[in-house]
Amino acid sequence: MDFSETLQSALEALTLNKLRTTLATLGVVIGIGAVIALVSLGQSGQKAVEAQIKSLGSNLLTVIPGALRPGDIRSAAGTSTTLKLADAKAILADKSISGIKNVSAEILRRSQVVAGRNNTNTQVLGVLSSYQEVRNLQMQSGRFITETDINSLAKVAVLGPQAASDLFGDVNPVGQTIRINKLSFRIVGVTVAKGASGFQNQDDIIFIPLTTAQKQLFGVDFIGTISIQLEKQELSDQVRNQVGFLLLARHRISDPQNADFTIFSQADVLGAAAQVTGIFTTLLSGIAAISLLVGGIGIMNIMFVTVTERTREIGLRKALGAKKKWIIIQFLTESALLTIVGGILGILLGTVLSFVVSKIINLPFTVSMISIILAVGVSGGIGIIFGWYPAQKAANLSPIEALRYE
Repeated sequence: MDFSETLQSALEALTLNKLRTTLATLGVVIGIGAVIALVSLGQSGQKAVEAQIKSLGSNLLTVIPGALRPGDIRSAAGTSTTLKLADAKAILADKSISGIKNVSAEILRRSQVVAGRNNTNTQVLGVLSSYQEVRNLQMQSGRFITETDINSLAKVAVLGPQAASDLFGDVNPVGQTIRINKLSFRIVGVTVAKGASGFQNQDDIIFIPLTTAQKQLFGVDFIGTISIQLEKQELSDQVRNQVGFLLLARHRISDPQNADFTIFSQADVLGAAAQVTGIFTTLLSGIAAISLLVGGIGIMNIMFVTVTERTREIGLRKALGAKKKWIIIQFLTESALLTIVGGILGILLGTVLSFVVSKIINLPFTVSMISIILAVGVSGGIGIIFGWYPAQKAANLSPIEALRYE
């Protein structure tokens, strides 16, 4: 008996009871589909986070006040006051630091903003004119904050598209007036939508000159963030060290362990984001894999029933000289066919599910080839592992007892 005959016999046996075969493969289909869909959505989410982080600025280093050391508890935003505007200017002016393209300084607060009868509680960000280049901001209409606005403490504002929609609906707000903490600001521009990131929503935000924010709106002399745009990403570590030593000297700190600031790069943020999304994807995939185990047990049960129903057939084959290994191969082929077909259907199901969900929640669609290859291998393995014991039981039947079975 060659393999082609074995395969044909297995197909005939499985098609005799289509409902049983369908139910047996259903668990594998759901399991494989769930694993592929969750892995694909996890990778899509990771790509979306990476795109949003990169959209905040290319080749970026960020300096924040306060130290982040293992075991430390970070203070709430705005409570550390160790960075000054002079620090940002010193970083840009220091000729010994090579590889810096531009520097921006910012301070962020949440404030109540009123426009006519509409109002919203949103983020108000005091920025320098260089913020637009450093953070890759594009203008939908109007202009951004200028150096003249900074020097003159102008009461002008640039709205993110979400803030503009909340306050003015579909009307172009450029030229209109808003009130932030009872101070009037004239709107000079609206930015292009960028979406939310792990730090702030670049759409639900209002930009004003940094000097106006410090001296007229918030009454502070410190800043919350220094953003450093690099000429090349490869210079990240070099510039980080040079900026760190400059700030240590300016803050008169001799021991780097006692630094009152923290510098991190996009790579740090991307690494942390990838780690978090990777953990969640692994956990969800592990949960989905449980259904694969359930599907495998279901196939084993079906194969036990099949062996019982075909006891007389097995006895007749053995009486006619069928070897034990061919009986085992026969039933392993049937269980492997069940799981391979289930695996293929599961791949299609998982791909369709990940495509539909990614479109619904606006994520980039991606399918991992590794997960597909793994799914096919796992489905075939399930067929062999969970089909082995029933096949062994069938092969070990005594021909005489099997022929007498009713």
